Amino acid sequence: MYLKSGTLLSLAATTSAFNLPSPKHLFSNPDASTADFNIPTVHESAVQARRILRLESIGTLSTIFPSAPHATERRPSDVAGAPVGLMDYYGDCEPETGNPTILAITIATSFKNVDAGSNITLSLRWHPQDSTWRSPASLPRFSLIGRLEDLTSDDLKANPLVPACYLKYHPDAAAWLPGNRIHESKWVRLVVEEVYWIGGFGDRAYIGWIPKEEWNAVTKEEIESIRLPGEKKGWGGWREWVGLGQIEL
Repeated sequence: MYLKSGTLLSLAATTSAFNLPSPKHLFSNPDASTADFNIPTVHESAVQARRILRLESIGTLSTIFPSAPHATERRPSDVAGAPVGLMDYYGDCEPETGNPTILAITIATSFKNVDAGSNITLSLRWHPQDSTWRSPASLPRFSLIGRLEDLTSDDLKANPLVPACYLKYHPDAAAWLPGNRIHESKWVRLVVEEVYWIGGFGDRAYIGWIPKEEWNAVTKEEIESIRLPGEKKGWGGWREWVGLGQIEL
């Protein structure tokens, strides 16, 4: 990237006024041996990501429109093969696995696309809860790439707290539980196969792939031992906003 010197000086003044990283740090990563701090390791980044998974509860599901037309949907023909990202709920209701739980409404676009053969990605980002201004680009975000897998009756017998956990995150989802009169729905898990992480600015955060083994190796103790930027003490994400506190699994 090429910037004229005047533009760079102007940018430097702006970033200084807002307490942002200097311009040279926005466009390149310094050599690790010369940095005056340590960039988080891959495993430390995995721990941060698992804590975000625990505290957040809404993300973006990305899928691909199939080429075949849908029987009941007036889908334009030129969107075949195009990606679509849509907001959806999830819950960290199988925390020992790191696989987020989703209440799949089978009529919803994301799940129709998956049924037609699309892969799926859940993208999340951290939302600080204090009043300190931070550049969104400086905050961590990541994508979980994987596949959907139905929770069987045996799964729900082995972990009967899954519905209660999900409703702690999303009390309004009580109207859409399996067996409701509105829409067909089912419990699924997103089985994480790949993780792509952007921890913030590249001179102070890890950016890159987190191996599945690192994702799965994160322990409950590690998740509970850290705090994210702007995290309020005792904050339970969306659950606290509705006065429901947290649930122990």
